[in-house]
Amino acid sequence: MDIDPGLAKALGFPRARYTSVERERRWLCREVPADGIARSEHINDLYVTGARLRLREARPTNGGEAMLRLTRKNDVDPHTRLITSIYLPEDEFAVLANSLRGLRIEKVRHRLQPVDGVYVVVDEFLGALSGLVLAEAEFQTQEELLAYAGPSFAVREVTQDARFKGVSLAVHGIPSD
Repeated sequence: MDIDPGLAKALGFPRARYTSVERERRWLCREVPADGIARSEHINDLYVTGARLRLREARPTNGGEAMLRLTRKNDVDPHTRLITSIYLPEDEFAVLANSLRGLRIEKVRHRLQPVDGVYVVVDEFLGALSGLVLAEAEFQTQEELLAYAGPSFAVREVTQDARFKGVSLAVHGIPSD
């Protein structure tokens, strides 16, 4: 981890070996690019009330095995966050899903074929957020993050606009501008 251990501890991540660093950028898009989709999954997120926790159910649209997890994230800066996850079997996931309170977001995530070594996902939101399309890309290093020009189909970058983060979308809906 290349994050200051004191900062990580202050953000609630006292043990580096259980923590990952996520470097990410996000873009607003008009539509999902039809070509280049490698696979898709239906995602239901529950942002737990009063916590920095997210319970995620991600089921491949082709009927494959679900990825079920409880995740805690906290931002270091607009591009960087600390993250830890617990992967759950169906029965334990159901216990949490039926007992935790929070706000939900539903979306279809399309994983695109990599372009120049960059993996981009495009989220097509459903329900109250229907019509919103966001692309995300994750990077191993800060240098790679800063060097990437962005996907050609993006309208504008929204990485530094907190209104486009999952929990903010769950609470406030689609930003009006």
